[in-house]
Amino acid sequence: MITISEAITTIKKAENNADQLITDAEEKSDQMIDEAKVKSMEMMETAKKDAREESEELIFDAESKAKKEANKIIIQAKENVKAIKVKSLSKVDEASDIIVKSVL
Repeated sequence: MITISEAITTIKKAENNADQLITDAEEKSDQMIDEAKVKSMEMMETAKKDAREESEELIFDAESKAKKEANKIIIQAKENVKAIKVKSLSKVDEASDIIVKSVL
């Protein structure tokens, strides 16, 4: 049978082991929290970067579409101006004939 002294020593060792387990668990917990914070920050930075890249892509696409549409409008406007000019020039001869006849 164990003596009281041995029992106390065994209890003391168990307490020390329990204290060490608690300390180790707290350290591990703190480490896990720190790692989670780092990973969270990395994920946020990645998400921000992805969002920034996607928004830049959307803006570039929108600008490209707007430029294409603007070019179509410019081409159509030039064609309209040309048609009006041709139509106007054809009426210049008619107008000059009318003016000459009215003067004479």
